Amino acid sequence: MRNHTAITTFILLGLTEDPYLQVMILIFLLITYMLSICGNLTIIILIWADSHLKTPMYFFLQNFSFLEISFTTACIPRFMYSISTGDRTITYAACFIQLFVIDIFVASEFFLLAIMSYDRYVAICKPLHYVTIMSLRVCKTMVICCWVMAFCIILPLFCLIVTLEFCDSNVINHFVCDELPLLEISCSDTWLPERMVIACAVLIFIITLVCVIFSYIDILKTILKFPSAQQRKKAFSTCSSHMIVVSISYGSCIFIYLKTSGKEDVEINKSVSLLVASVSPMLNPFIYTLRNNQVKQAFIDLIKKIPFLPKCAYLHKSR
Repeated sequence: MRNHTAITTFILLGLTEDPYLQVMILIFLLITYMLSICGNLTIIILIWADSHLKTPMYFFLQNFSFLEISFTTACIPRFMYSISTGDRTITYAACFIQLFVIDIFVASEFFLLAIMSYDRYVAICKPLHYVTIMSLRVCKTMVICCWVMAFCIILPLFCLIVTLEFCDSNVINHFVCDELPLLEISCSDTWLPERMVIACAVLIFIITLVCVIFSYIDILKTILKFPSAQQRKKAFSTCSSHMIVVSISYGSCIFIYLKTSGKEDVEINKSVSLLVASVSPMLNPFIYTLRNNQVKQAFIDLIKKIPFLPKCAYLHKSR
């Protein structure tokens, strides 16, 4: 009998064999990764430190930034290591750990985006009851539910994938461990895992998308009833950042899962996946802060405090 543990390492092909392009990709990934970490970490610190940002919207944004940091860290550093050292091997255990954590983070992000759309719905459509409905306890429960639902959906799929046998090939045509490339090189019967991948993707996608669509339908109806153009503009501005992030997330997901056949499509999907893992986490902090005066003011207040740190340290030392 063939044992699926016979292969102890996999080889990640990455994106290209061209040394010049690899250098360019490495520089690009290094810049975007550092900006992603700095941007999302800044949001987390600002929301934690500023009392004016202790609201449900910013609580969810803080958790979303944490997920963005986790997601891009699970994907990008390992790929940068492969490019810089030329070592494309990844152990069997590390591959499946990467696969599991990436799936959990991605699924949790989609559920959190749906919750954030519900938060905007309550804020605009039921403003008088917003504080009561979106209490801190409710917000924490919702975030926990995001993780639990993601875990419950991903775990059965992961249990199927991890039992696959790999006999003839250990070359994964991707820059990370992903379900579809693993299914392509497996010598097991992949009929059920393939359908499970589609079912899980559709389940996560449909559940969250329905929540987002219905929330924004009610939001749009409510905003259009506002008598003042200034009120409508202000209401739209509170939702615009979330709508942009939702469009990027769902748009890239639709593109990847609709174009899964053919060699050229596989290469395009890898490139899109790289952009999702590197550029999207970098853009999200800017999307949420550039048009947000509260976050910008909190950032300015934090910057003003920084010059006093060396002085305080010096006075403490002199004493």
